Amino acid sequence: MTLYEMITLAIALSMDAFAVALCKGACLSELKDRGESLAVAVTFGFYQALMPLIGWFFGSRFKEYIESVDHFIAFGLLGFIGIKLVYEAWKSRGEELVCTPLHFMELMLLGIATSIDALAAGIALAVLDLNIWLAILLIGCITLALSFIGFKLGKRYGIKLQSKAQLVGGLALVIIGTKILIEHLTA
Repeated sequence: MTLYEMITLAIALSMDAFAVALCKGACLSELKDRGESLAVAVTFGFYQALMPLIGWFFGSRFKEYIESVDHFIAFGLLGFIGIKLVYEAWKSRGEELVCTPLHFMELMLLGIATSIDALAAGIALAVLDLNIWLAILLIGCITLALSFIGFKLGKRYGIKLQSKAQLVGGLALVIIGTKILIEHLTA
């Protein structure tokens, strides 16, 4: 996997976190930012880096058993995650924004929830030729930055951008998965 593909993957995986940060920023748009934007960004970045590492660890333990079908696994997992993001973006069009105050436990649960896709992606990464430490560093840092930006954009512009972010992220994952499958089938 090239650096460009890793960055694209990191951006795509961060779209859930970006969308949630955007929502939280919109909910708190009337209040002064007392560090919530940084707390959201750090939490989401941490979990987005941790989950693919966990997935990679388990995936690499079973690599010898799945090498002959690794491209189908990568395609299936990334395609499924991508289609799920596209579906969620389509389903949430025009939904009413439900606001709740930001609490520590909610933030931790949101961090885990937005990174479940990254856990599955980590399993797919185990069958690819890449530097996992670089991949998780990119995923964590890009998620941190985009979550911070998402929170600030949410405070400023509200919820208008949420479904578009999920749509773009979902399509990027489908494209990456398809590319992996085509490369292995034509090699």
